[in-house]
Amino acid sequence: MTMKDICQAASLSRGGLYCHYNSTRQIFQEIIDDMAARQEDEIDSRIAGNDSAVAILDEILGRYEAEMLDSQSSLSIAIFEYFSIRDIAGQKNHLYEQYLISANTWKKIIQYGIDRHEFREVDISAVFDLIVFSYQGVRMYSKLMPIEKETPSRIIREIRRLLVKNHSDATGRNG
Repeated sequence: MTMKDICQAASLSRGGLYCHYNSTRQIFQEIIDDMAARQEDEIDSRIAGNDSAVAILDEILGRYEAEMLDSQSSLSIAIFEYFSIRDIAGQKNHLYEQYLISANTWKKIIQYGIDRHEFREVDISAVFDLIVFSYQGVRMYSKLMPIEKETPSRIIREIRRLLVKNHSDATGRNG
C-alpha cells in the first residue's frame, strides 16, 4: 500500500491527509487499528447472533487462505517494517500489542466453539500461535520464494482438523 493508495481510498490529497494525521506512522497505525476493530466487531456480532462456530471459523480461514495465496497484495512486509520500529520514548512494541489483540479475538472464537461443543477441547493459546505464525510465515515467505498453491490449503485443513469435532471437509468426507 502506498501513500497514493491511501489518499485515493480516503479521497484526499497528500496535503489533506497530513492535515488529519501527523505522520505516515500514525496513518498506518489507524489502518491497522481499524482492521482489528472491524474483525473483532464482526466476531462479536456473529457470536451474539448465535452463529455456528464452524461457520465463523470457515469464513475466517477462507479469507486467510485467499490472503496467503495472494502474495502481491500482502501487507505483511509493510506491517513487519512498521512494527519493527519501536517508540523510543516508551519502548512500545506495537507488533506485540497487535498480536495480543488478535490473540484475544481468536481465543474468543475458539472458546465459543468449545462452549457450543463444535470444537474439540484444545490448548487455545497453542492453536492461536499455530494459526498466526503459519499465516504470517506463508505471507512473509511468499515474498521471498514461490509457495505451492496447496500449502495454504494444507495449513487450513490441519487447523480445521485440530479444532472441529466430527470434521468434514468441503467434499463431505469425515475426518
